[in-house]
Amino acid sequence: MSDHWLIPDWQAPAGVRALVTTRRGGCSAAPYAGLNLATHVGDAPENVASNRRRLRLGILPLPADPLWLEQVHGTRVLEAEQYRAVAEADACIARAPGQVCAVLSADCLPLLICADDASAVAAAHAGWRGLSAGMIEACVVAMAIPPTRLLAWLGPAIGARVYEVGDEVRAAFCRHDAGAQRAFVPHAPGKWLCDLYLLARQRLSALGVQRVSGGEHCTFSDPQRFYSYRRDGVTGRMASCIWIDAHGKDGALPV
Repeated sequence: MSDHWLIPDWQAPAGVRALVTTRRGGCSAAPYAGLNLATHVGDAPENVASNRRRLRLGILPLPADPLWLEQVHGTRVLEAEQYRAVAEADACIARAPGQVCAVLSADCLPLLICADDASAVAAAHAGWRGLSAGMIEACVVAMAIPPTRLLAWLGPAIGARVYEVGDEVRAAFCRHDAGAQRAFVPHAPGKWLCDLYLLARQRLSALGVQRVSGGEHCTFSDPQRFYSYRRDGVTGRMASCIWIDAHGKDGALPV
């Protein structure tokens, strides 16, 4: 990991590229200080535009501008070929080289998925609402690839030691799967500590996706590197990006 991005630690196939930005390296001022890439959080538009140019041209040579989504905590999955300038969805799938799928986050779980032959990649945004509603299931189904041939990486999200939720959140997951109760630890009357990473792993496992990596970062607990909505309220967003590189020879990014 550098100051400016994370490189997913997974066994991605030849030609698959992926990165997650941190808050470092941008031009936004407090409370968005750093590389805020979201247009909807109140940051100056010129700063966001400059930060997006830095992502496209400076941090790593992306093959194209990311396909930015209008995220709504839902389960809609968009194919890159269907993309328009304003696209309301929480996941994007690309099946051709040079199309950069991206999701924004600042506590919600960013999930990157690829086929083991590099024939398709996807980026999904899954907070507790999207996760409980079936965001992961919708993305895996839309990829139309046997789950045993998929690899997944769980990006930076709010960690299990600090993510307090109410009874309604626990109930939403346990209605779907009684085993989800393992992801909730009693914290106070009517309050629970929630493990988003475990919930995602459970959903992936139930679908048959067994090769799952990541899940070691906590956005809330690392203010120097990550934005956190739960911690700060008004804040920026990081980007999790994935694409197929027609010229790639291995799964690693250049350093």
